[in-house]
Amino acid sequence: MILLVGQVPTGVRGREAFQEVDLARMFGGLAKWAAQVDDVRRIDEFVSRAFAEALSGRPGPVVLALPEDVLHATGDAPEAVMTHGTAAFPAPDDLAHLRTLLAHAERPLAIVGGSGWDDPARASFAAFARHNGIPVATSFRRAGLFDNRDPLYAGMLGVGSDPALHQRVRDADLLLALGTRLGDVTTNGYRLIEAPRPRCRLVHAHADPAELGRVYAADVAIAASPRHLAPALASLEPVDGARWSGWAQAAHRDYRAQLQPTLPGGVLDLAAVVRHLSQTLPEDAIVCNGAGNFAAWLHRFFEVKGRDTQLAPTSGAMGYGLPAAVAAKLRYPARVVVAFLGDGEFMMTSHELATAAQYGAAVVVIIVNNGMLATIRMHQERAYPGRVIGTDLRNPDFVALARAYGAEGTLVQHTREFAPALERALAARVPSVLELRVDPENVSTRATISDLRRQAAASAS
Repeated sequence: MILLVGQVPTGVRGREAFQEVDLARMFGGLAKWAAQVDDVRRIDEFVSRAFAEALSGRPGPVVLALPEDVLHATGDAPEAVMTHGTAAFPAPDDLAHLRTLLAHAERPLAIVGGSGWDDPARASFAAFARHNGIPVATSFRRAGLFDNRDPLYAGMLGVGSDPALHQRVRDADLLLALGTRLGDVTTNGYRLIEAPRPRCRLVHAHADPAELGRVYAADVAIAASPRHLAPALASLEPVDGARWSGWAQAAHRDYRAQLQPTLPGGVLDLAAVVRHLSQTLPEDAIVCNGAGNFAAWLHRFFEVKGRDTQLAPTSGAMGYGLPAAVAAKLRYPARVVVAFLGDGEFMMTSHELATAAQYGAAVVVIIVNNGMLATIRMHQERAYPGRVIGTDLRNPDFVALARAYGAEGTLVQHTREFAPALERALAARVPSVLELRVDPENVSTRATISDLRRQAAASAS
């Protein structure tokens, strides 16, 4: 993403002029590159570099500040040349080393993630995994990179991950980290995979060479984007994966087992709601969510079928879900788009319903309303019992609010009401809001999936 941001004239900089901000400093730690153009004769140079920086290695944002006088200036400029960025290709020796490690492995596991996966790359990687029988996990909120129904799928690593999958990562003797950074959330605070030297063999492939070796010392480090890596992997001669077929089957069996609820869901069962979504939405439906405990149900009980069908912030930012859904519906008007949100999440960007109504984006917005900021409340109650503060929400009437924006609104208070309400929402030609009013005293609406598993295990013992 290239951001071209207006700036005060160069002649008044440093005087705290109206709306003056040092944009290069402000965005310096957030963007791949941030700079200010002070000479109209160098605009082509800055723009060319902006595209090169944004598209090379790990894709990311670039910010260019443009002072008002530079924007009004005129000058000679050469014809623009489109910069496509630079890309690295996997070296044959590295691919040979990877295959050798795989040929000697007993318990391999692939972890795929990151950006830059197009449909051919995704198909090529799937072919590589199937030819060799390798179980596949996805990094945090990248479940769309591998069909969750595939017999080799092992689950998504991150918030609410299955403890069995965590143990599988620990037990693996070869990890193939492909496209992913192996960040904090995916590795459970860098505890699942030891840094800098993991217990097992590690092959780490990433589009940005600077990422390789940043945290983990890999046995094989491959600087290559998924578009170039995946076809190369698919072209390798397969190894005999029969010796780990039981390992792979157990990984998928564990994943399938965690799709089933382990605790009663109450009057309005979120697990049943999400399972219904998973089983009835079209395969190309786009499901968006933001951050919060509510997302744990989506992560656990929804099977992602294809690339670009899961839109969610890997940064954990709240307020993402609804704007993402509106953008997705405008980009793909023929596809079903669902925003699955918490009440606090929705309130941060609820006004985007006006945008959806104005532009005819018939999104389906599902709001899990428990009257609190549940993630923060969970930590408060766990660390400081009886001393919660600032997490109760006095919400508006979401159904009335939806109608005020020109959308349809439906209140859902029982599990049996959800299916017909969803059917009506999917048939509507305007945005639709389904408010799921859940009981905050119901344990299944207050705890994270990890907490639920711990409670279930304690009860069983």
